[in-house]
Amino acid sequence: MKKKLRIALGGLLAIFGVVFFILPGSILVLLVGLLMLSYDVPKARDWLRTCQKVMSKSASKLDKLILDKY
Repeated sequence: MKKKLRIALGGLLAIFGVVFFILPGSILVLLVGLLMLSYDVPKARDWLRTCQKVMSKSASKLDKLILDKY
């Protein structure tokens, strides 16, 4: 029962995160959905790692850009 609920809620959150990707803060909804799915779905674990790597790279580029301005 918990597994089915976790998969359903994780899938729903991941879909909402992708659909509302242009809104601020929706990336967190996507990450929470992938986190919930990653317990049961190995492919979601791969997507979660990919999202974390991309976010880390973009944050470091943004930090460098901001530090170069000041």
